[in-house]
Amino acid sequence: MTWPHQRPHAVVALALPGVVAFDLATAAQVFGFRDEAAHYSFTVCGLRPGPVPTSTGFAIDAAAGLDALATADTVIVPGFYPPVEPDAAVREALRSAHDRGARLVSVCLGAFALAAAGLLDGRRATTHWREADEFRRRYPSVWLDPDVLFVDGGSILTGAGQSGSVDFYIHVVRSDFGAGVADAVARRMVVATHRSGDHAQDPRRDARDDADHLARTLEWAIQRMHQPLSLTHLARHAGMPTRTFSRHFRERTRMTPMRWLSAQRELEAQRLLETTDLPVDLIAERCGLGTAGNLRLHMSRTLGTTPTEYRRTHRRIPDGPPA
Repeated sequence: MTWPHQRPHAVVALALPGVVAFDLATAAQVFGFRDEAAHYSFTVCGLRPGPVPTSTGFAIDAAAGLDALATADTVIVPGFYPPVEPDAAVREALRSAHDRGARLVSVCLGAFALAAAGLLDGRRATTHWREADEFRRRYPSVWLDPDVLFVDGGSILTGAGQSGSVDFYIHVVRSDFGAGVADAVARRMVVATHRSGDHAQDPRRDARDDADHLARTLEWAIQRMHQPLSLTHLARHAGMPTRTFSRHFRERTRMTPMRWLSAQRELEAQRLLETTDLPVDLIAERCGLGTAGNLRLHMSRTLGTTPTEYRRTHRRIPDGPPA
């Protein structure tokens, strides 16, 4: 989803009673940090202005009340515990924001608030795995997938929360302003630049030794993405039979190795389109996508745009002198 860049994109975080401080703080670090002032404005609101208790024994101060949602481009609902049904005024404010076109983003148990407002009915969504059974009991009309980090439904996004909220928020930045801005945020926060929404929530899925092998192989593949790489090449580098490698890879990332590699190549193409004047066909070659036509096909499928239009929208270097 592309937003107009004439003014900072207005992000409002709705802190409900019992707000999870970590979920709120990571949103503030991503969207409210001074480095992002050209891209985002960030406000915390509550049911009314004033102190809001957190789930961990201290209060935070909400600068605004629910009226702040009326002018938000994006509304973030961090987790809150216990996830009791929000006030009718909260539910109505969320519905109104959605009806006028604001993007809604829930993190962790914040999905309970969106579901209570009826906004997740018939949709795929996620929440923290520990509360999945309770969520299903209360909201059987929601297609809950508690095994993923986040679900991007376009106008409504839901995330698993806790440390996964960082990946989720960076995904949002990438959708708004491109891979280069998202990578800068990730480097500032000292986190991985890209972990897909399909990544498993439960870290026990990783066997430590296998995870180390996979991590080394992922880095090796990224450094060589311009080369023809097959499943056999990746498995050989990891020191595993191809079937074992594929199984461990899917358990860790919930993606096939070749789908992951294709996604990395497209991310690199986005970076080069944003930050260089390289011709599209050369970018496609450098990323291992072969031809400009193949790159156009990938970007059309995943982003709904062309390389030329993506560059025009997300370009981050000054235009050079006329040729």
